[in-house]
Amino acid sequence: MSPPLDPPDPRDPPDPRTTEALAPGAPVRAHVREHRLTVVGEHGDGEVHVFARERTVIGADARADLVLDDPAMSRLHCEIRIVDGAAVVRDLGSRNGTTIDHVQVLEAPLRPGATLTLGRTRLRFDVGARDVEVPLAQRDRFGRLRGGSIAMRAVYHVLEAAAASAATVLLLGESGTGKDVAAESIHAESARRDGPFVVVDCGALPGGLLEAELFGHEAGAFTGATTARAGAFEAASGGTVLLDEIGELPLELQPKLLGVLERREVQRLGSARRIPVDVRIVAATNRALEAEVNARRFRSDLYYRLAVLVVRMPPLRERTGDIPALVEAILDQLGDRTSPVARALAGGELLPELMRHGWPGNVRELRNYVEACVVRQERALAAPGGEADGAPLIDVTQPLRVVRDRWVRHVERRYLEQLLAAHGGNVSAAARAAGVDRVHMHRLLHRAGLR
Repeated sequence: MSPPLDPPDPRDPPDPRTTEALAPGAPVRAHVREHRLTVVGEHGDGEVHVFARERTVIGADARADLVLDDPAMSRLHCEIRIVDGAAVVRDLGSRNGTTIDHVQVLEAPLRPGATLTLGRTRLRFDVGARDVEVPLAQRDRFGRLRGGSIAMRAVYHVLEAAAASAATVLLLGESGTGKDVAAESIHAESARRDGPFVVVDCGALPGGLLEAELFGHEAGAFTGATTARAGAFEAASGGTVLLDEIGELPLELQPKLLGVLERREVQRLGSARRIPVDVRIVAATNRALEAEVNARRFRSDLYYRLAVLVVRMPPLRERTGDIPALVEAILDQLGDRTSPVARALAGGELLPELMRHGWPGNVRELRNYVEACVVRQERALAAPGGEADGAPLIDVTQPLRVVRDRWVRHVERRYLEQLLAAHGGNVSAAARAAGVDRVHMHRLLHRAGLR
């Protein structure tokens, strides 16, 4: 079995940040180039906005990174990110769209001198001459997270600040990037480490059951509620609650969650009494919540209450230098560092294959792949024709039922991976396209190791 191989491209750009060449043991430093947006036209002509960060949200909302007074602009209109050393603009579901040089785009590179049109405002984009240092942690791991790449050290810097405070944290990133591990690591490195760590998947339950799961209920509050039950916030008193897939939270429950964030108290279903709770709240999602805010599927006040500290987990394709450390950590967890396959994965002839693969399923896909190799003790060699999709081998020494089950699981996983990719990671949309309900889709994803 083997991953599909992405051949190396000599034109591949370097890391988006410039890193100083340092002597062994010296502190790690990185820089990002300053960028400028100059207003052109009638409204504020000549006004210059300078930014030197890897992500800048532009909009009419006072809490955007760059605020522009334009009634035709959405509250959170677009974002500019520095990717592989170049600026990329992405529309955040704005009502009037984002245009570069008179061409409307969803996501596109920004070249120096390009004119960006947002609502009625036109902005000329330019690259500055100054490099600004990026705050980095000096460690190469944080809790259960592994990897010493610049991207991960920037993440660790924010996670360190989160662990040292009681602030609410919002974890963003593609599926499989380790948002749940980051949440658990924040808890483990915080003063709440001895308290409970409670996880609630906001997309796995229907609204009524999710409300009871979060806030608890009294006996008789609804059919089947024979006894009183504490909700997740009460159960996590003194600890941390992870609200996974927060983007799936039904709109009708969002005001109630906002109340917990503002007042730190909950009200059980069927009760008029408010119960104080002492919890740290961490939320995670692979959705673009700014776009959900613009589409009015997610409350803006709740978004800003959650986004006190925002952490963006980088996809594995942006931190391929961490793959050797990740493989070693996975092998340690599996308890196998001596078998031929383990040695080949950790530093032998198979490691270059792992480094070249794109890993669309990110760290979760890498873990599943390494675990499958170790369990089956099969080498990850390329399949005939140059396409290695991880398909199980036909082993005629095994019963038909065993071989058939392996292939069914393989096809089901590949189907679910491509289904999720086709719907941008939206589980509800994927379930509708597959003709199954959302709860069943979550079960399938869990069984396939995709949740």
